[in-house]
Amino acid sequence: MNDVPAAYAAFGRTLAVAEQTMTAVLRDHLAQRDVKPETWYALKLIAVGGPHVARRSLVRELEASRGLDADSVRALLGRLLADGLMVGDDVVDLTEDGTALFESLQDHVQGATADLLGQFDLSEVEITVRTLQAIARRTQEQAGSAA
Repeated sequence: MNDVPAAYAAFGRTLAVAEQTMTAVLRDHLAQRDVKPETWYALKLIAVGGPHVARRSLVRELEASRGLDADSVRALLGRLLADGLMVGDDVVDLTEDGTALFESLQDHVQGATADLLGQFDLSEVEITVRTLQAIARRTQEQAGSAA
């Protein structure tokens, strides 16, 4: 056998379990407000990327997320438009109602996140965030250089 550190071997599975667990908690938390995770994610992408988010970029980001394909993204954005939460064609923005919903959901989600992560030492959470960001960055760089 090779000499791979045990932490390396456990990393992928541990990350997957953490992601699955946190996603389940997020789903349950959003369900209290009768909101689907994909709606929350779309609102967040528009709010954080705005004002004036290119629809093409939004669609690409949503289609890259787990569980969404071109048809479901089209339906999701159609619902946001029909519900008066989003406006625009080539460039989209949140409406006043969309912004209000996003902000209330953000407060709702951040409270749950703070409750969970508040159980850990802040410096360890910060190290984890920096490590995961570095892994994502290097993975993207390696994928880009391989293309």
